Amino acid sequence: MKVDNSQQTLDKSLTGLPLVTSNRAVSSGTRSRLEIDGERVRNGLAQLVLTLVKLLHELLERQAIQRMDSGSLTDEEVERLGFTLMRQAEELDRLREVFDLKEEDLNLDLGPLGRLL
Repeated sequence: MKVDNSQQTLDKSLTGLPLVTSNRAVSSGTRSRLEIDGERVRNGLAQLVLTLVKLLHELLERQAIQRMDSGSLTDEEVERLGFTLMRQAEELDRLREVFDLKEEDLNLDLGPLGRLL
């Protein structure tokens, strides 16, 4: 059975995720069995969700900077926006600590596409 390179690349990039592990040593040799650990699934899901939230946070920051540079925000709006983004970043850090994740854990390797963040 031939597997194309994109599937192999995806398999390699997903290997580092703590969500599931694959056991290739099944008697038939053509099937794989997933060994699911509840704690790893919880942490893997938290890693995925926090990565997406961090990505959205960074996009919001960039948009806020563009709006500030264009002068379309009042001083009060800039103040509120800065405070909100700061609180959001603090909450992301707090949640990252709750799930024992490092900053680099939220930057997934997408193989040929590069790093996510």
